[in-house]
Amino acid sequence: MIDIIQRRTTLAEASRSFDLSPSGIEGRVEDGKRGIETSLHADPLGNGEQYAKLPEDLQEA
Repeated sequence: MIDIIQRRTTLAEASRSFDLSPSGIEGRVEDGKRGIETSLHADPLGNGEQYAKLPEDLQEA
């Protein structure tokens, strides 16, 4: 998927390598892009909320 996004391989090459249809590869690439986009907008580890609960002297450190 990353190789397709970065244009290091083609959809046809990936399809042959993984024995999947081109539409199956395209779907997975789109799912991956959505996942990347979501992770950029989220705090998956909850660090923001956890950080906000730290005492002020630890936040400054």
